[in-house]
Amino acid sequence: MTQQEFSFDLKNTNNGARLGEISTPRGNIRTPAFMPVGTAATVKGMYPEQVEALGADIILGNTYHLMLRPGAERMAKLGGLHEFAQWKKPILTDSGGFQVMSLAKLRKLNENGVSFKSHIDGSSHLLTPERSIEIQTLLGSDIHMQLDECVALPAELAEIKRAMELSIRWAERSKTAFGTQPGHALFGIVQGGDNEVLRLESAKQLTNIGFHGYAVGGLAVGEPQATMFEVLDYTTPALPTEKPRYLMGVGKPDDLLGAVKRGIDMFDCVHPTRAGRHGHAYTRFGVINIKNARHKEDARPLDEQSPNENCRRFQRAYLHHLLKANEMLGAMLLSQINLAYYQELMQGARAAIAQNRYDDYVAETRAGWERGDIEPLG
Repeated sequence: MTQQEFSFDLKNTNNGARLGEISTPRGNIRTPAFMPVGTAATVKGMYPEQVEALGADIILGNTYHLMLRPGAERMAKLGGLHEFAQWKKPILTDSGGFQVMSLAKLRKLNENGVSFKSHIDGSSHLLTPERSIEIQTLLGSDIHMQLDECVALPAELAEIKRAMELSIRWAERSKTAFGTQPGHALFGIVQGGDNEVLRLESAKQLTNIGFHGYAVGGLAVGEPQATMFEVLDYTTPALPTEKPRYLMGVGKPDDLLGAVKRGIDMFDCVHPTRAGRHGHAYTRFGVINIKNARHKEDARPLDEQSPNENCRRFQRAYLHHLLKANEMLGAMLLSQINLAYYQELMQGARAAIAQNRYDDYVAETRAGWERGDIEPLG
C-alpha cells in the first residue's frame, strides 16, 4: 500500500450537485458515494466481494459496537478491521456519537465524555473524544469521525445549543488526539439541530479548527424530510468547497437525490439492508413489498431490465415464499438487490452531474417511482 495523503478532487458541479473523487492509500472513492453499513464488521447478509462487486468504494464500521465486541485492542492484534472483515478498500468509522443519543437510557454524559453500560452484558465503559479516536486508530479505519453529541429532533433550543457547543469542544480534543496520521483522515461533524444560527456557528468553528472533511450530523433523527433539506440548504454552503461533505445516517433513495442536489458527497444508512430483511425491495419502480399476496403466484422477476442479475433471475413468487418462510436467503437476496439499487442510483447521479443534467436525472428517476410497480397478474 503506497503511502499517499488523503485528498479530494472536485471534478464538476451542476446546479449544486457535485462530482468528485476522494483519494486514499487503500483506493479512491467516487462521489456522490453511498457507503454500505458494516456495523459489526459485516454488511449484513453480504460477502465482502459481493459488496465490492455492486460498486461500493467504501463501507462504514461502528466504533461503539466494535469497541464492545470483539474489542478494539483484540482487533488490532488480529490485523485491524480491514484484515478482520476481509475488506481491502477504504473504511469510515463513526465515533459512537449516535449511540450517545440512541442508547440514552444506558449512559451518563459530562464534559469529559460518555459513561455507559454495555447493552450486551451491562459492563461499564467510558467513551471520550480521545478514546474514540484511539479505538478508530486501533481499528485502522481510513476516515475517522470526531466524537459528538447528537440530539433527537424536535428538541428545545437550549438543549440543541448545549450539545452543539459540547461537540465543538470535543472536535478540538478529537483533532488533538488524532494528531498526524499520513493517509488517514478526520472529519468534523456539524451539529445545531434545525436552527440556522447554531448550524452556521458550528460550521464556522469546525472550519476554523480544520478537518479533512465535514459531516452534517443530527439529521434523519425524527424531523420531516423538508426540514432536513432546509437545514442542508443553509449548512452546506457554509462548508469548505474543497473538502468532502458527508450526510450521516441518510437515507432513503429520495433523500439521497435531494441531498446530492444540496451539495452532499457521501452517505451511509442501514436502511437498504434492513428494508431487505423485512421484505421491501428497491427498484426503478420504487419500493416493492414482496410479502404482499399479489406476488405469491407471479413468475415474473422484480425487474427484467435491472442491471442486477438477482433482480432479473428470481421469480417474485420465489422471493415471496422465502420471506414468508423466514428463509435467510430471502433477506440476503433482497439486501443485495437493495444495495445494488443504491449503487446504481449513485452511479447514475455521477454520470448525470458529469453531463450537467442532474435535475433531469432526478426528474426521470422520480417519475419512475411515481409510475409504480408493474400491474399485478390477472
